[in-house]
Amino acid sequence: MPSAEKRARVLVFDVNETLLDITVLEPLFTRVFGHAGVMRQWFAELVLYSQTITLSGQYMTFAEIGSGVLTMLSSIHAVPVHAQDREELVDTLRHLPAHEDVEPALASLTDAGFRLATLTNSAPSAGRSPLDNAGLSHWFEKQFSVDEVRRFKPAPQTYGLVAQGLGIEMSQIRLIAAHPWDTLGAQAAGCVSALVTRTGNAVLPVGPQSDVVGPDLPSVAARIIDVDR
Repeated sequence: MPSAEKRARVLVFDVNETLLDITVLEPLFTRVFGHAGVMRQWFAELVLYSQTITLSGQYMTFAEIGSGVLTMLSSIHAVPVHAQDREELVDTLRHLPAHEDVEPALASLTDAGFRLATLTNSAPSAGRSPLDNAGLSHWFEKQFSVDEVRRFKPAPQTYGLVAQGLGIEMSQIRLIAAHPWDTLGAQAAGCVSALVTRTGNAVLPVGPQSDVVGPDLPSVAARIIDVDR
């Protein structure tokens, strides 16, 4: 049964890879590059250059950077990338499915009395959001995009956007992500964090550490329910 009182901590979820499964992009990379593993290289470069663009005082959307990184990798690997490949990439990013463990974890956190929101590097698109398409949007009080501050995570303004939008202090936010660069950024901004070590991700053993770490969202949710009383 839902808690009679809302908890002081507000849970803010990263979207891509934390809630939504990016491995569905692998067939595209297998077809274009001959190896599914290039998808991980693409995603790492996408994050790197989004942060570089923020540090250099510029802005363009995550999808634009992703398409550009795809073209860059085609030059590095000496394989052709066509317009339809870029279109497929952008369309698939809009229709990523939820990980199977997401809805049970969100249900348990909602029943425990937590407010839930999201913060994504992806810009809003016309029509349905990726969370709408994945059938998850009804779990969240609000969906935030870094597009509103024109900076990418882990810039402190992105986490501040959430605090301001929800009318809470930074210390009330627990950022939940599959990426240590995101949890580090949140902690530097004054939040606490939880790390989901999904396949392809792990604890970074330097810098501030998340006080909640688990291999999947249900285990992380169970720990949060216990810790954030």
